[in-house]
Amino acid sequence: MNSNRRTFLTSFAVSAATTTLLARDWSGKTPERYPDPDVIALDPAFEKLIQGNAPIRRLHTGMLWAEGPAWNGSGNYLVFSDIPNNAQMRYLPEDGHVSVMRNNANNSNGNTFDLQGRQISFEHGTRRVVRYELDGKITVLAEKFDGKPLNAPNDGAVHPDGSIWFTDPGYGSMMDYEGNKGELLLKEAVYRIDPGGEITKVTEDLTKPNGLCFSPDYKKLYIVDTGAPKNIRVYDVDGASLKNGKVFATNKGQLADPKGKGNSDGVRCDIEGNLWASAGWIGDGYDGVHVFNPEGKLIGFIKLPETASNVCFGGQKRNRLFITASQSLYSVYVNTRGAHHC
Repeated sequence: MNSNRRTFLTSFAVSAATTTLLARDWSGKTPERYPDPDVIALDPAFEKLIQGNAPIRRLHTGMLWAEGPAWNGSGNYLVFSDIPNNAQMRYLPEDGHVSVMRNNANNSNGNTFDLQGRQISFEHGTRRVVRYELDGKITVLAEKFDGKPLNAPNDGAVHPDGSIWFTDPGYGSMMDYEGNKGELLLKEAVYRIDPGGEITKVTEDLTKPNGLCFSPDYKKLYIVDTGAPKNIRVYDVDGASLKNGKVFATNKGQLADPKGKGNSDGVRCDIEGNLWASAGWIGDGYDGVHVFNPEGKLIGFIKLPETASNVCFGGQKRNRLFITASQSLYSVYVNTRGAHHC
């Protein structure tokens, strides 16, 4: 370890200790000094992605397990799930209002919007992928494969060809807290729903496939494995299939958890191809958002006081990062844009 790096890590340790003594006031009543000390460059490449005069804000708290943030551009709002409370929430940026958008949401986890602006949700309680139509009706897009019920669809992404790619690790069927406890009848896998409704399996080589997103050009698909490997894999997209799967990154932190026992969950790409990944289950100095460059190098860290579950870019310019983290919703403006519409 060179002297500069040793000095940096020592300085961070002192800073972290000071922060512990002088806990950050997340109510917003006590402003943070710019640049926000919890947006941390681990590599010079991340410095250009930091908006120096933008703070991390806690927008709302009180959920049990917040998940699945997705930005609706036409409606100018964020939707996200509170899985154990069986609700979908909505955040309105014009006045910061957060309210329950849907009760009895079938323990939905991930959410996204298709190119027509229709919400797609991945339900634990019913083991379904559903689409909310513009007239309010619900269309079931997927609930079985090979004649067997899906495990519990988790997260998904929309491709420009109209297909929907989603993961099915089964967490919502492993407990009553986030769904309905029941037997998993299928190997954990990733699926594709084509525009005509046909469902195909694209890979089953992950233990617990979880969050996923496309690269900016849709030529690669990133998938988080929250099973034993606890890594992020990347695949080449070959039409309606995947090939050349390999480990993109192991989500170990530079400031905590150097052995990589922590976890990622939800991921999104920015327009430069950097991967923004939620992180948690380790504690202070690890939990938050880890940012990887296109080669898989960890370059940045957004420190949060809770385990982060998922992320998305939103706002009119897609330059606002929204983060669901345990009981709360956070946001921070960044100096880049999300690669996709939600």
